[in-house]
Amino acid sequence: MGLVNHTVVTHFILLGIPDANGLQTILFITFLAFYLCTLLGNLLIFSAILTDPRLHTPMYFFLCNLSVLDIGYSSISTPKMLTNLWFQSRVISLGGCMSQVFFYHFLGSTECLLYTVMAYDRYVAICHPLRYRLIMNRKMCALLAAGTWITSFFHSTILTSLTFTLPYCGSNVVDYFFCDIFPVVKLACADTYVIETVTLTNTGVVPITCFHLILASYIRIMFSVLKMNSSEGRRKAASTCASHLTVVMLFFGQCALIYTQPHLSKVLVTAVQIFGNVVTPMLNPAIYTLRNKEVKAALRKLRGGQNPEH
Repeated sequence: MGLVNHTVVTHFILLGIPDANGLQTILFITFLAFYLCTLLGNLLIFSAILTDPRLHTPMYFFLCNLSVLDIGYSSISTPKMLTNLWFQSRVISLGGCMSQVFFYHFLGSTECLLYTVMAYDRYVAICHPLRYRLIMNRKMCALLAAGTWITSFFHSTILTSLTFTLPYCGSNVVDYFFCDIFPVVKLACADTYVIETVTLTNTGVVPITCFHLILASYIRIMFSVLKMNSSEGRRKAASTCASHLTVVMLFFGQCALIYTQPHLSKVLVTAVQIFGNVVTPMLNPAIYTLRNKEVKAALRKLRGGQNPEH
């Protein structure tokens, strides 16, 4: 009948971090410390904003969303990577691999869209201060936040479905430290043109569009700041935008380096990817805390168990 006897893949083997032999213990301790700091820092930011009524504003509402995202994003690959480093357990189930692909693109896309929403919030606050509360009311904030999550959910569902409806009947060795679309579809025993084209288009269009919208927002903000007569007003406006600009540069810098430099070595690409997955989520709370007196005050009161209203 012309049938070929194929073994259907039920699990994958992650090769892990390249050239890491002999460094497993050091890498494990380092990444574990980063991961714990990420969880602690983002939980503190989230708790401080929730418990301090003075921080119940649109900017801090979106910052709460970012803290949740950073906890989730760092948890996609870090726990499995730590298991691989300590226990040398490289096997991941088919379901686990699907989960990594789905949540990586779901949370990554949500973060990209959220940065755009946060830039719009700063634009309205600085360029239209008298109409800020009217425009950025609770309903609008909820719609913008929900929109980022829902849009990204469908975006990731499509990519994950296209990836895992392909037949996998050959090698199950993923040449990476976590499951992502391109390392996984290389193992498919079918034509991957559609998924590769859709993925390249989506992962290109979403960040580029968001980056240009953020850039347009900050160009308008810059002109508004330059027109301000008060040096105190200019300083305050610059201070509120500096933290956001820093995390935006970290996020889009990583994307640009990976997706616009196809000839980068695998070791360098892995290092950049680990920085984005492990280090950046840890840095975000520090960046917002160090440059924000209101958040630092809320954290001090949270630590001291004082009522923020007093």
